[in-house]
Amino acid sequence: MKLEFLVEYSADLQRPTRNTGTGPFGMRGLAVVAGGSFEGPRLKGKIWAGGGDWWLRDPDGVTRLDVRVTFETGDGALIYVQYYGVSRPDGGRPIAQPGEISEYGDAYFMTAPRFETGDERYGWLNGLVCIAEGKRTAHGVAYRVYAVMND
Repeated sequence: MKLEFLVEYSADLQRPTRNTGTGPFGMRGLAVVAGGSFEGPRLKGKIWAGGGDWWLRDPDGVTRLDVRVTFETGDGALIYVQYYGVSRPDGGRPIAQPGEISEYGDAYFMTAPRFETGDERYGWLNGLVCIAEGKRTAHGVAYRVYAVMND
């Protein structure tokens, strides 16, 4: 098995993010996507506004991500992207908060994106298993996405 770089994307998030307060499963919140962009060897375009991350943070500071966004390629294809993931402090380093900048590897910030499209030009995305690492940016989040491939 090997990892093949697929795409890097950056999503701008509306601020402030909102949360429901602490409930029976932890603190539930919503980070609304305001836009963004993506680029890779075979993909390039913009991220539509209106997607979001319905996150859940437990008492230990582990945040479970539940994200849905729409990519639009430069040639007009629409790609639905959904992923679950986990963000948590790593090695005593705290998780960057909204508006703070972090680097890849500063914290455990991993996701498993799934791509769906009906556009034949990008149908190859439908059959991939992917993983990604995340970081905070000044305006939201960014991810480097890798396809899991056979050796």
